[in-house]
Amino acid sequence: MEATTAQANELERRIDLSIAIENVEKEMEQRLKRMGKNIRMPGFRPGKVPFSIVKQQYGGQARHEVLSEELDRVFGETVTAQKLRVAGYPRIEPKASESTTHLEFSAIFEVYPDFTPADMSTVEVERPVLEVGAAEVDKTLDILRKQRVSYEDSDRTAAKEDRVVIDFVGKKDGEPFQGGQASDYPFILGQGMMLPDFEKAVEGARSGESRNFDLTFPADYFAKDLAGQTVQFEVSVKQVQAPRLPEVDADFAKSMGIADGDVAKMRAEIEANLKREVKRRIEGKVKDQVMEALIKANPISTPNALIEMEIQRLMQAAREDMEQRGMKVADMPIRPEWFADQARRRVVLGLILAELVKSEKLQPTPEQVRAMVEESAQSYEHPDEVVRWYYAQPQRLGEVEGLAIESNVVEWVLGKAKVTDKAAVFDELMGQKQ
Repeated sequence: MEATTAQANELERRIDLSIAIENVEKEMEQRLKRMGKNIRMPGFRPGKVPFSIVKQQYGGQARHEVLSEELDRVFGETVTAQKLRVAGYPRIEPKASESTTHLEFSAIFEVYPDFTPADMSTVEVERPVLEVGAAEVDKTLDILRKQRVSYEDSDRTAAKEDRVVIDFVGKKDGEPFQGGQASDYPFILGQGMMLPDFEKAVEGARSGESRNFDLTFPADYFAKDLAGQTVQFEVSVKQVQAPRLPEVDADFAKSMGIADGDVAKMRAEIEANLKREVKRRIEGKVKDQVMEALIKANPISTPNALIEMEIQRLMQAAREDMEQRGMKVADMPIRPEWFADQARRRVVLGLILAELVKSEKLQPTPEQVRAMVEESAQSYEHPDEVVRWYYAQPQRLGEVEGLAIESNVVEWVLGKAKVTDKAAVFDELMGQKQ
């Protein structure tokens, strides 16, 4: 057995392997003899099948297994001796050889990049700052009230936030077009459920009123036969319903899970939940900046093998998600290129974080992981059960450990970078329309 190593490019390596035929044949015969003791074949007693027949029937399989194991062993010994960190799996190719005593192969593979994490002292990070108080609780209560809105008939003209029920017919060149008609169709004005010009035409109408108007579809409209086309609509308004928001009282508090209907207790719970959510969102925005800065500061080469593995993982996750939503995955093609950029980014970040954890000793402690689990559990009705759920499955706990590593890296970067605090706007931070 011999092995030599050559470098094809920055990350790709090629190792030439030489394996003695004698060793392969010897191990193959020993394996076939062991197999022969358990082989049953018509016309022979158990374990008494002639070796020549065993070899004829199973020799190819045994030889393939022995050769594969020998290649794995030789390859493993070589990369270990040369301290190579293999990324992914090697591609084994046979080599043309005039040798009568050895089989020649080439193993092509990639290695992890060697790099020193960049200095982060010049990085600038903007950290949002927001104190949660009564105003933020009131805004959240308004949102919760709108989520529980009811509607009642009104004889006034339709305005934004009203629900209207209509019959409509759309015609192109005097003929109804597919999807352009409906009866008893409800929608809420101002929520973008219909095209803006359509809603504008309905706004201001009363129950029992009809309106005729032209409408030009956007040039990028999903229905290609209608994109950029002007059509005519006939709309009959059958109902105008005004929104009715619930009062913030004991009944409302009970609907929010406060058994005794205590409004003050409800507000306190909302405030506590808001503080956790604001903290999470601020940490998320800071983390995004830090991760982007790490990528820019460390332009490392990425093993294609790792990217391909991550693409496959993301594709599988997408399939499982669609299946859970009741979608027929077989009818929906999932293309690897859809996930290429995301996979590359995840692999690059993974390599950088792993190097930082090793070089800066940023491994999370069990106490840190426990604290993160307990904090997350506070958002649920029975926190103790959630904690037990995490610790019952190593994979779940591993996800929290990953988040802990990211948190440690973020804190390390913030300790090096130029951090500026900036007052955040509640609506913007929470992603709400003002």
